[in-house]
Amino acid sequence: MEHQSTLSTATDDDIRRGLEAILMVVDSPASAVDLATALEVPVQRVDDALQALRREYEEQCRGFELRNVADGWRFYSAPQFDGVVKQFIVGNHTQKLSQAALETLAVVAYRQPVTRAKVSAIRGVNVDSVIRNLVLRGLIEDAGETASGATLFRTTSEFLERMGLTSLDELAPLAPYLPAHEEIHELSLTLEDT
Repeated sequence: MEHQSTLSTATDDDIRRGLEAILMVVDSPASAVDLATALEVPVQRVDDALQALRREYEEQCRGFELRNVADGWRFYSAPQFDGVVKQFIVGNHTQKLSQAALETLAVVAYRQPVTRAKVSAIRGVNVDSVIRNLVLRGLIEDAGETASGATLFRTTSEFLERMGLTSLDELAPLAPYLPAHEEIHELSLTLEDT
């Protein structure tokens, strides 16, 4: 079985293992026909193997199950663990950041330490809830206060880790992406005319 890309001469166990390998990486249900084609085995053997795997997981009371939905097969977390999965996703903040959060995070990263008011002024919108969200996710943190008592924010080591950086010095320079002074002046004139 080592280094085989297909299972044309495979045992039933080989087919089940091949199906598991494929089903671990699909992002939408895979049909028995597509699975049989990939494994180069008859569809009936794939159907039998899928049913056997489904029963096996069910009997073992696994945290996942194999389901046939939308004319295809895919792994799903077992319904009794929905709460645990939801807590993991929310608790570990594996959800993607919104565009507003990404923009706010960029302002903090490049202007730190920076106040919430300064971030709002740069973005042109209220960022209170976005700042709270970024603090909860551990991407930014309190960096002290200004003389007037406003909280300063900076990025965290978690931010560096998720960005794959060892220090803020590795952030891409912004200057090449900013418009030239003349373009900014033209833009401001255009906005004044509207």
